[in-house]
Amino acid sequence: MDAFADALKASADRAFAGKTPDARELERYLASLHLDDLALACACAAGHDAAWEHFVLAQRPLLYRSADALDPGGGARELADSLYADLYGLQDREGERRSLFRYFHGRSTLATWLRAVLAQRHVDRLRVQRRFAPLPDEESAAAVAAPASHPPDPDRPRYLALIREALGRAVSRLNARDRLRLGCYYAQELTLAQTGRLLGEHEATVSRQLARTRRAIREAVVDELRAGAGPKAGLTAGLNDDEIARCFECAVEDAGPLDLSELLGGERKDSSPDRSI
Repeated sequence: MDAFADALKASADRAFAGKTPDARELERYLASLHLDDLALACACAAGHDAAWEHFVLAQRPLLYRSADALDPGGGARELADSLYADLYGLQDREGERRSLFRYFHGRSTLATWLRAVLAQRHVDRLRVQRRFAPLPDEESAAAVAAPASHPPDPDRPRYLALIREALGRAVSRLNARDRLRLGCYYAQELTLAQTGRLLGEHEATVSRQLARTRRAIREAVVDELRAGAGPKAGLTAGLNDDEIARCFECAVEDAGPLDLSELLGGERKDSSPDRSI
């Protein structure tokens, strides 16, 4: 029970980021956790044999399916098996076994968390492999067969300017609550739960409303580009479907000055990764 209480406290401390919630907020947050999974993780971290037997029986098939989805050739199964050592905590530090389970806080299911850990390790391994992959010799077949780099697209600056203007107008037409929700989640990078607490909405409601707003923004941008983006900077109007698709491709390939926090009137956190609409 002491270990479980410590896990609950660690989860709450992380969720409220050093703030002191009142009793009602704390109770509501703790009730939203996947408590059965958190209890299982605590028991496994403490080395209880019965908990480990249950964990392996319930989670190994899910891990293997996730590994096969990442790499149908079976290469990711080795990563799935290697997770058990870190979950069990083979490295002793100051006489205490340090289990990977200490990073599980019960905000998602244990299966979802394990899939995320496995996927991150798979990505890390691919990055290492690519970093150390040898370059082909200049006269080798691989080098000769390598495709030439594509010339720069002369229309890219115009497409990026068009989609920036269209996005700015679409965001400006949102109601205040939708703009606040977008700003909280994307510009300020609050979690769904934190955004919901700020707006008095359930976490699932925040997720649905964000999805609705993203669809509305995209539809508005497409309508703007199809109808014409206006005379600013001499931009042409009335794009066809192929040109509209190319606008979005340019934004995905290199967003350049596109910054949602700026469009919403907020300040951007330079140290945090962007979240794309």
